[in-house]
Amino acid sequence: MDAGPATGSGIPLRVENLSVAYGERTAVDGLSLDVRPGEIYGLLGSNGAGKSSTIKAIVGLVRPARGTIRVFGFDVLTDSLATKARIGYVPETSMLYEALTPHEFLEFVSGVRRLDPERATARTRDLVTAFRLTEEFDEPIASLSNGTRQKVLVVAALLHQPPLLVLDEPLNHLDPRSLRLMKDLLAQYVRNGTRGVLFSTHAMEIAEQLCHRVGILDHGVLRGEGTLASLRERGAEGDASLEEIFLHLTQEDEGVRAALASLEKT
Repeated sequence: MDAGPATGSGIPLRVENLSVAYGERTAVDGLSLDVRPGEIYGLLGSNGAGKSSTIKAIVGLVRPARGTIRVFGFDVLTDSLATKARIGYVPETSMLYEALTPHEFLEFVSGVRRLDPERATARTRDLVTAFRLTEEFDEPIASLSNGTRQKVLVVAALLHQPPLLVLDEPLNHLDPRSLRLMKDLLAQYVRNGTRGVLFSTHAMEIAEQLCHRVGILDHGVLRGEGTLASLRERGAEGDASLEEIFLHLTQEDEGVRAALASLEKT
């Protein structure tokens, strides 16, 4: 894999004091985080914690109420074309043209990205083969399963070999083989020490296996950040799993026990 588009600074992603609001509701409140070169950063949180709002602000789909976001030194708001060229994005919900086939959709993406046609064709062929999409390649997207659609979105995000991958629940609907391929691919992707990956997930076990660092988001606020070892120093048990650390830092562990006790009585 080549290094992708030329970059500005060496920091794949820097978010500073980010706030996102929808009317009177604040979805993200003063969030700061970095994705470092060669790093897979996991953004963890319950439903409604602000993960998708953060990611949408990073890729330019939501305008922040406050704060700055830089992708390799380029500001998301003032250098939107430069930042979009450096990002591969998988959204939480499918954003596909259902009347097209995967073949047609990926040709459209390569055209928008202004990729060299010969290299785009070879790259598409390799990714389609890797994700076993050959049989569905010329079928209408409307007829495809959720898992197959997810694989098309992943291929589209990887097509231009971006130096920053921003993935919102990218593992949803994937079968075990594709899940393993995706995990190994992400680890390989950052191995050159310049690229970065930010992804949100509910799958604590996968985050624990794959991420160099994680950030735990709760009601729009970062409650904890770091490696698994450093998070264990925040008051959890010495051998606590990431799930246990997450529940401890979001103060949901007592709530889980209370809910179980209440159900036991009924």
